[in-house]
Amino acid sequence: MTKSYILAIDQGTSGTKAIIFDTLGNLVAKASEPLKSYYPLPGFVEQDPIEIYQNVLTAVEKCYQKFMTSHSLEKDSLISCGISNQRETFIVWDSYGQPLYNAVVWQCKRSVSICEKLKEHNLEKLVNSKTGLTIDPYFSATKMMWLQQNNAAVAEAIEKGNAYFGTIDSWLLYKLTGHEQYRSDHTNASRTLLFNSYELKWDEDLIEKFGLEGLKLPEVLNSSADFGESDFGGILPVKIPITGMIGDSHAAFFGEECFTSGMAKATLGTGSSILWNTGHIAKQDKNGILTTIGWSVGGEVHYALEGVIVSCGATLEWLKNQLDLFTDNGEIESMATSVSSNEGVYLIPAFSGMGAPHWKKEWKASIHGLTFRTTKEHLVRAALESIAYQIRDVIDAIQSETNEKLKELKVDGGITSNRFLMQFLADLLQTPVTNIGISDVSARGAALISGIGIRFWQNLEELPKPYYKNLTTYLPKETSKDLLDAYATWQRLIGDKKM
Repeated sequence: MTKSYILAIDQGTSGTKAIIFDTLGNLVAKASEPLKSYYPLPGFVEQDPIEIYQNVLTAVEKCYQKFMTSHSLEKDSLISCGISNQRETFIVWDSYGQPLYNAVVWQCKRSVSICEKLKEHNLEKLVNSKTGLTIDPYFSATKMMWLQQNNAAVAEAIEKGNAYFGTIDSWLLYKLTGHEQYRSDHTNASRTLLFNSYELKWDEDLIEKFGLEGLKLPEVLNSSADFGESDFGGILPVKIPITGMIGDSHAAFFGEECFTSGMAKATLGTGSSILWNTGHIAKQDKNGILTTIGWSVGGEVHYALEGVIVSCGATLEWLKNQLDLFTDNGEIESMATSVSSNEGVYLIPAFSGMGAPHWKKEWKASIHGLTFRTTKEHLVRAALESIAYQIRDVIDAIQSETNEKLKELKVDGGITSNRFLMQFLADLLQTPVTNIGISDVSARGAALISGIGIRFWQNLEELPKPYYKNLTTYLPKETSKDLLDAYATWQRLIGDKKM
């Protein structure tokens, strides 16, 4: 009997993974392909839309070839595809499918002044009440406004009704279906500042206030839905349905099985997203925490509170690439543990401003407490500690918002292999931190969403339970005075920071 398999595409900021899972949730074949970013001006971050599409095709081709080497008799056994993608990054293209500009990446800060003007016009409360978000360059709409105001081709296309806006999922779907399908899902749409997350529709009032009338926007469906079909440019022998699309952090949230109220996860990648399942709509306008759509399945929309951290892995990459403090990420843990403390050194990683709960887009990164005794090991340790401090800031804000105590934090992402950081985080939170040991949890979430979309599984209860071969739980040690003092110093530095 031929088995069934699901193709998952995880298109991230630094590259694309293509993974084939069986219907028990096991990884069968995997390939990855790196992706370049471009920095035309300070604070500007872009990617090439065609490179993104080709990046996906290359990863899929490599993955499918690996699959065929061991499953040559099952070439027609792929039943569906699910896509997870870097959120907030967007592309605008014309009716011929030609990009009008590079993809503007979520890290890009080109719209800082636009955000300030919107706030001066007292739009912050309105935006939050409709989207659950805050006015910040992190989200797509203000950077779309910047393009309209600064690029003649984009402005003309919008005026003529020939500008198609889309987050990465929409762009990939449009290309993969030969320009036939122009769609997105609730999770990606909810990250644009243009979508009403409670009424589940593009918000005409916000679009008008942002001056983006005439911009074409995709049809928005459930995360699990019939989005279209593709053979990926002839890579697959037949077209398969694309039945899942979901933002990467939301996909990890789903893949971690945070299905009940009060469950939380932190994805530690280039940045970080902490999602806390509320179990109900939770509008709020305080504490710097956002409301977002966690996922939508079977006509039901599940909401979450979110804290967005801009720089996690990006901080470590800066130490490696710009300061040459180490050559391989495998060196980081031993460097951090080779010193007994941070020796009073703190790194505030505001390379692209600070996210939740501070939302200070104008801040710059800084290092504090340097002395002649400071070594590169202290800097590495300070960078790792900054990740934990930022997560603690977010968790404290969510706990204040919900009046609930976090019982356990599930974590995923490459940085979670750093045992020093995981134990430090557990001690700082005084909460168990659990790494389920699945490195490709976003792809797994996309595959599960897709399986529901094609109705291989009818509901959440039917989803396969993962076998946690490498599950690790870090239990908190008794809080020390040194740790309390260190976090208090972090809070003071954050509170004192102006630029």
